[in-house]
Formats: sequence, structure tokens, C-alpha cells
Amino acid sequence: MKRSKLVLKSFLLATAIAVSGAAMAQVEVGVRAGVNLSNLTIKDADGKTVNGAKITPGFNAGLTFDIPVADEFYIQPGALFSMKGAKLERSAHEYFNADAFSPAAAGDYTRLNTYNIEVPVNFIFKPAAGNGNLLIGAGPYFSYALGGNFKRVTDRYGTETGKLEFAKDYNDFSSNPDKMTFGKRADVGANLLFGYEFANRFSVQLNGQLGLTNLEPKSNGRKPDEVLRNNNFGVSFGYKF
Repeated sequence: MKRSKLVLKSFLLATAIAVSGAAMAQVEVGVRAGVNLSNLTIKDADGKTVNGAKITPGFNAGLTFDIPVADEFYIQPGALFSMKGAKLERSAHEYFNADAFSPAAAGDYTRLNTYNIEVPVNFIFKPAAGNGNLLIGAGPYFSYALGGNFKRVTDRYGTETGKLEFAKDYNDFSSNPDKMTFGKRADVGANLLFGYEFANRFSVQLNGQLGLTNLEPKSNGRKPDEVLRNNNFGVSFGYKF
């Protein structure tokens, strides 16, 4: 937890320094909001992909700061609220619910949603195209889960809802039956984006994210063989002031 907080503080500090330093440059502040189509990559201890994880919709919203570094090139840090997750069916549903809901009946599923503070730092190329500019970018992101919810629908128990629980080790989870264990809070990954900024300063872009952090908790301090990673695709709209 201390390391996660240190990384979060480092990213926020780097963003703050970049934005404050850009006050002497022509920084462009913008707002951004859009739809996330997120999912989870799940692998068991044998390295086999656990099937049944499906895309679930969410959203993102926040601020971006375009800092010019060269002709048509910008560094774009941001501060976003981002909702991610997955809809788990079949094997994925059983994986997250252990033996209590195994085997899964037809129609059983679990929907997970996490609520994250996200700090992307993208490197943007803005070549002129028509009356506006293309947007081509890539860079890292850091995400920290503030919380999350689950909705579990089973033929045996009906519909149940509750909160997700986060920890770095399975020993740190509580035994509260109304909560579902998820994984680690901190996530680092890679961004890709492609879009267009119109002459009126409105923009639209496609966003892709690949989580690089294994969110699967340790077990008694042992590094997990299982894998749990975020992946995300979406469309967002923005405006520069």
C-alpha cells in the first residue's frame, strides 16, 4: 500500500509540476468525457485463459493539459475519473465466486465495476488536416481504484449486490460475506489514441488501454501464478478552452 501511494503521489506531483511549469508556455486546458468499453484478462495458475469475461460499459471524465514541446508535438497530462470493469459469465463467473456458485447455471453472471482516479501522460502529434488537426498519441497511465461494486445474478440466489474489496494479499481481505474480493488498487498501463480536433476546438477520439499490472493479489506473500489485468477501449469527446 505504501508503494502504491508513493507511485500515485509521484504521478500527481509530476503532473502538477508539468502543468505549473507550462504556465509560462501556451498550455491548452481542456475537458474530456466519454464512454469506456472495458474488460478483464483472466488467466488461471496454469496460464490458461479463463473464458467468459465480457465487455461492460462505463464512462470517463476529467481535465487534460496540452503542453507544446515542439512544432505539432505536445505532452498531454490529464486527471480523469474512469469507470471500468467486466461482465463475468461461465468460467469467469465461477472463478470470481469460488465454489459457492460452481458450476454456473445458464444465465448466471457477475458484473464488476471499479471507480478509478486516472493520470494519463500522453505524447501527442497534431498534424494539420483540413480545417483542424489529427490527434495521434501514446503514453503511460496510472490508475488507482477508489472503490467498486458488484452485481451477482444466479439462478440459486437471485440478485445480490455489494462492494468490491481491494488488497495486495489475500490475507488482507476481510471475511465480510457482503463484499467480493477483487485485487490490487494500483494499475499502470499504456494508452493509445487517435482522433480529430476541429477548428472550433471540439475534438473526438478513440482511446485504447492495455493494463500492464497484474492485479491478482499475493497469497501469504507469494507472487501469484494467476493473472488479472484491465483492458479498455472507448470513445471520448473534448473541448479546449
